[in-house]
Amino acid sequence: MIDERRVLAGIPIRVVTKTTAYRGTVLFYHGFMSAIEHQTKELRSLAERGYMAIGVDSVGHGQRLFPDFEARFSNSNLSHDDNYQSLLKDSVNEIPQLVDALIHEGLAKDASLGIAGISMGGYISFGASLKEPRLKVIAPILGSPNWSDEDPESPHMQGDRFYPRALLVQNAGEDVNVPPRFARSFVESLRSSYSAQPERLQYYEFPESSHFMREDDWNELWGNVLQHFDRFLPVCPRN
Repeated sequence: MIDERRVLAGIPIRVVTKTTAYRGTVLFYHGFMSAIEHQTKELRSLAERGYMAIGVDSVGHGQRLFPDFEARFSNSNLSHDDNYQSLLKDSVNEIPQLVDALIHEGLAKDASLGIAGISMGGYISFGASLKEPRLKVIAPILGSPNWSDEDPESPHMQGDRFYPRALLVQNAGEDVNVPPRFARSFVESLRSSYSAQPERLQYYEFPESSHFMREDDWNELWGNVLQHFDRFLPVCPRN
């Protein structure tokens, strides 16, 4: 197993992969106030499955932590915080240059790219699918497509741009940090656009879990993520 830190296009990443077997590349984004160091279990799980797992330190986090982080994010209602909105957009806007660098370095093929993320990483996953068309499979976890009702760039305002990407959305029913109703209603609004291939749009909600999920629910959720990539990410040999 390879597990190493690199910087590509000025972006700190963590590359986790097996030395044999490659079935695609998956970008993985951590949650708010976290870092990719905390996602070892998920990254190695993807690698064991045969994926090139690329953990990314989001803008302002991890190896590029804002020195004034606490002052910037003192607002408890992050969904309406301009600094948080900027952080999401900045993290999404740099993804195309990261994908270019990964392909150039032989760490990805543009025919076999996916993305997943937890909480803030889920928000980023929704946005990334619109910014980077080479991402074929999207799996936001405990995230929301609704960044702001006043922002036309919010993913929930651009539902017509998601199909035919394979989209798996999973949320917790008792989550007060990221209420599931936004993701749930968004997925329902996409049903008609996915009518030709309804299997490519999936939504799961875990009614007894909060933002910090019950262990059994998390294990089921993560199993769904792995199966989603197995089913929909095209296998594309690196050589």
